[in-house]
Amino acid sequence: MLDLHRLRLLRELHERGTIAAVAEALRFTPSAVSQQLAVLERETGVALLVKAGRGVRLTDPALVLVAHADALLERVGVAEAELAAASGTVAGRARVASFQSVALRIALPAMRRLASDAPGLRCELVEAEPEWSLPALALGDVDLVLADEWEHQPLARPSGVARQDLVVDPMLVILPEAHPAARGGGPVALAGLAGDTWVTGQRGMAWEEITRRTCRMHGGFDPDIRHRANDAVVSLALVAAGRAVTLLPGLVQPGAHPGVVARPFVEGSVDRTVFAATREADAERPSVRALLAAVRDAAAGLD
Repeated sequence: MLDLHRLRLLRELHERGTIAAVAEALRFTPSAVSQQLAVLERETGVALLVKAGRGVRLTDPALVLVAHADALLERVGVAEAELAAASGTVAGRARVASFQSVALRIALPAMRRLASDAPGLRCELVEAEPEWSLPALALGDVDLVLADEWEHQPLARPSGVARQDLVVDPMLVILPEAHPAARGGGPVALAGLAGDTWVTGQRGMAWEEITRRTCRMHGGFDPDIRHRANDAVVSLALVAAGRAVTLLPGLVQPGAHPGVVARPFVEGSVDRTVFAATREADAERPSVRALLAAVRDAAAGLD
């Protein structure tokens, strides 16, 4: 009979790519992972791995086995969730992944509430962008993800992951207080910022992509991006110092940072949807249901 633990190791290797990555994620040694996969090969009677450079790759029989492992492990996850639901106890460990602004405005208030409402539940927070956290959710590294999806920029969602929208968050233009466009207190003409220096996120991240898209679609120009920082606080400091302008969502509360002003832009609007994601197999798990209720309440209480 096939061992579910070893099947999971094979599935993890397929998803993570290397034995070292599997060992790190599951807190094993690489040699222990290799030994267990060797046992699985003996149990199945077929070669599951072949050398590829310094690593290994899965054979065709291994890929067939991975497909069955996905189905079997999903059913085990559902069974565990229903068993936990039958006990009715909100306890155990709940791991939340969120990026900075939503962690501050939604995740932390939700965790404060759970500390009193469900003291038997140990909440853990991991700061992470959706590009990492959603695949990690599908693999079981975290239990709930707070992520965002920008208008006209759909976000890939792994199979087996459910989504609940929480709040719509508008993009704002962030300017130094002394900037000519900041005068008057009304919306800003985005096209008038074509000659400014910009700060945004790292290449390939959603913030960088939506900044370029917004400037092109609504302002008719490609922004001169000279500064890059995934931390909004660093970006706001650059703006306050008069070194750049930027676009940031309202949940960041950019207007509260000294030396900057936050304005909508006259050519239109761009929004993002902040959502919570969980594994479908965990739908009945009391800890996940408590997490979802807490983040929904925190989002509903936002200004």
